[in-house]
Amino acid sequence: MLIFHIAEKSRWDAARLAGSYAQSTLDRTLEEEGFIHASREDQVEGVRERYYADVRTPLVLLTIDTEKLTSPWSEDEVGDTTYPHIHGPINPSAVVAVEPLGGQQARPQRSFMGEFLAEFSFRIAAAIVVMVVASACGFLGVWLWGDSAGLWALLVGAALSTAAMIALYRRRERRLAG
Repeated sequence: MLIFHIAEKSRWDAARLAGSYAQSTLDRTLEEEGFIHASREDQVEGVRERYYADVRTPLVLLTIDTEKLTSPWSEDEVGDTTYPHIHGPINPSAVVAVEPLGGQQARPQRSFMGEFLAEFSFRIAAAIVVMVVASACGFLGVWLWGDSAGLWALLVGAALSTAAMIALYRRRERRLAG
């Protein structure tokens, strides 16, 4: 019989090298859980949607041949249905197929210096934009209304461009967060 297990690719790669896989589910080991969660083919997508929807690291679907498992397994009741559970580590030779699960995007990790330079560059550019817009408004105010309006136009330009940069910064933060 074939059963299935969703695994983080990095954990599966490490387990192949080590000679056994002992991760029960996301952030839970075999030792902590007492068994490794598995599913039948018709349950895979539901498990993925319920437990792995927010995972951004690459995932793989392990297809496990129960005849080749060196650990015992059972089909246990969970709510109104049953799920297969493996009561010991998975030997890599029992895994007959490994498929990447699409839709997962690992975010590239930047170094501290890369993050620092990106943030520094963004803030410097924002400050330059605010100064240029404020200066342009000040000059425009002097040109249109005379010297007495120049300071007010400069302050209005600074306030408006600062508000625009804050909105842009918040939008950027939301995009980077996720």
